[in-house]
Amino acid sequence: MKRFMKRIILFPVVLAGFAAAGSAQTNPFAGSWALSLFGNVSTGNSAGWLDIRQEDGYLDGDLLWRWGSVERLASAVMKNGNLVVTWNSNFDRKKDAAGKVLRSQNLTTWFECELAGDKTLFGTAWLPDGKGQNYETIRFIGKRMPPVPQAPDPAGIKFGKPVRLFNGKDLSGWEMVVPTDANGWRIENGVLINDPVQKEGQPHVNYGNIKTKQAFEDFNLRLQVNVPQHSNSGVYLRGKYEVQIVDSYGNALDTHNMAAVYSRIAPSVAAEKPAGEWQDVDITLCDRHVTILLNGVKIIDNKPVAGITGGALCPDVTAAGPIYLQGDHGKVLYRNIVLTPIVR
Repeated sequence: MKRFMKRIILFPVVLAGFAAAGSAQTNPFAGSWALSLFGNVSTGNSAGWLDIRQEDGYLDGDLLWRWGSVERLASAVMKNGNLVVTWNSNFDRKKDAAGKVLRSQNLTTWFECELAGDKTLFGTAWLPDGKGQNYETIRFIGKRMPPVPQAPDPAGIKFGKPVRLFNGKDLSGWEMVVPTDANGWRIENGVLINDPVQKEGQPHVNYGNIKTKQAFEDFNLRLQVNVPQHSNSGVYLRGKYEVQIVDSYGNALDTHNMAAVYSRIAPSVAAEKPAGEWQDVDITLCDRHVTILLNGVKIIDNKPVAGITGGALCPDVTAAGPIYLQGDHGKVLYRNIVLTPIVR
């Protein structure tokens, strides 16, 4: 997806005794913020994430806005008690016959927000469209999130009774995330197939994602998936963290490869199979840490997940949530989906 330049202006209430950024005192904005979006959210996505960090003498951070990848902020500075951060991205407007860019532009999205106490942000965002012709206005609220806990000891994790999420016959226990979206899901010979066909010359059809009706906390999730060439899907843990499902065979290691935690954690080794082959995915989520085995190879080992990924249903990482399967990108096949809850 295209990356917009985003400029965030966060206007807090006056804080007594606040010290400027770069001093020994911790900046009041420092930390992780779960953003819930309201208003005209045309895509159905309503979750974002903001991380602000006080480094040695300066502020830094990351931003996720609804979909796409987590992006590093271009700058973060304090001005008269306000926090101003920017996120830059170019749009190529003109190219010559050889493909050389003749004109590029930066578009600016800005956010205005008040800091209400220590745990809540309120604000409004103005987002330009890709052509720079119109703005979408979105109101949002931010909730401060607790730090990621220490990594759990795998030897101390106890599991409950396995739950078969897909019975191989129908979609009992599942529902569309957005009921008005087209349903490209069907079952054939015990296999759950998503086939979002777009007809040439016809308007684009918005195909839907599906999610379990039941919410889960921490668990082990095992499934088998078959990804056709150039296709793309995703498995969302608790409706918040996307484990990427994609044809990335032969690609260099990246946070967007098969079984990566999308834009957050890259596999340590490439273990995916060529397109069209069944692959085994084994995921354990515990205390906001994830371990992933792909085709029997451990590619992510008890790594912390700092926050949600694009397309999350809910930004609050402390809340339980469903398993959801992405169905709006490309054809994909799933089978043998089994979840085993972690018991405390």
